[in-house]
Amino acid sequence: MKICVLGLGYIGLPTACLFASVDHEVVGIDINQEIIEKLNQGKLPFEEKGLEELFEKASQNMRFKAEVEESDVFIIAVPTPLDKEMKMAELKHVRSATEMIYLHLRRGNLVILESTVPPGTSDKLLVPILKKSGLKMGDFSLAHCPERAMPGNTIYEMVHNDRIIGSIDKKSAELAESLYSSFVKGNLYLTDAMTSEFVKLMENTFRDINIALANEFAQITEECGVNVWDAIELANKHPRVNILKPGPGVGGHCIAIDPWFLTENTTRSRIVSLAREINEGMSNYVFQIVRRILNDLADPVITVLGAAYKEGVSDTRETPALKFIRLAENEGYKIKVHDPHVKDFWYEVLELKEAVRDSDCIILITDHPEFKEINPKEIYSTMRNKNVVDTRNMLDVERWEEAGFKVKVLGAGK
Repeated sequence: MKICVLGLGYIGLPTACLFASVDHEVVGIDINQEIIEKLNQGKLPFEEKGLEELFEKASQNMRFKAEVEESDVFIIAVPTPLDKEMKMAELKHVRSATEMIYLHLRRGNLVILESTVPPGTSDKLLVPILKKSGLKMGDFSLAHCPERAMPGNTIYEMVHNDRIIGSIDKKSAELAESLYSSFVKGNLYLTDAMTSEFVKLMENTFRDINIALANEFAQITEECGVNVWDAIELANKHPRVNILKPGPGVGGHCIAIDPWFLTENTTRSRIVSLAREINEGMSNYVFQIVRRILNDLADPVITVLGAAYKEGVSDTRETPALKFIRLAENEGYKIKVHDPHVKDFWYEVLELKEAVRDSDCIILITDHPEFKEINPKEIYSTMRNKNVVDTRNMLDVERWEEAGFKVKVLGAGK
């Protein structure tokens, strides 16, 4: 079967590789010519565990270009960013991809939307555009099949996690189910397209609210002298409690964005909106901690450990590090950034020794495992003042304090 995948980012490229690895003919489409050139040279545009090996295995069944061509299946895996001013989904990439498809749509084709979208997008946006082909509903099939994958473990989760398939009719559901069963080992659950769109948003909104609760607990424990990390661990001993971890904010293309897609057409989203407000405010809260520590210093210098939004990846989308850095810069702080995974960022990414030189405070934003391996004794003499703020509770506090550092852990209650 010939499959055309539109969008070769963090989801589209692994999806293309997985289909090609099970002997489908795959044409990868992206409007970014630099990405196309890299892929045709055998180079990956981003790092992801297992992707290099999968890409090599699948390469004989894949090719990459900027223009859509006739296929049996068209998969849309383009970004759906947030219009931050309006707090609404920006669907221009989905619309553009669909416009590219209808010119090549034939009777019997299957169109699949993998992008995360507001409920009703498949029916209200895609169907009218696809009908421009001259075909009627039933002449072509349409499904919404959102991924359930976490950066850093994307390929394994795409293969092994259960998956929801939403469709506009029974035929579309059966075709999509047959296609995804070629590599998905998890269960495939069939529903209608709008339910599928809603479920995807529910999943990420649930996690956002849970994290917001943990972040609020962290702020309350700071006031009453309780260690939130110990308290959460004990609370989670309850068989029906599973509180997530607090932190400096929520990043990535899913949890930090998807909840807003639920709020744009309703007035009944108070908890969802409040959770977003709490999580977006954590960068401010962390900065206030740093400001109190450095209150009496002239021309303070801060070292930010971590530009990626989560551990073990190079993905900086919606990273809380960026907001923290800009808050600090606005108050005259000099910022130096170190991240072992990130190469391209809004600010220069330095080696660790350079990033801590003459610094007054280290602020750990991202929980990369490499940060656990830092030897505090080796960097002690290079720093001007020996302060550390750990927003992820991942450093060995006793080890750092023995080396002469003052350590503040978010939510530790002291």
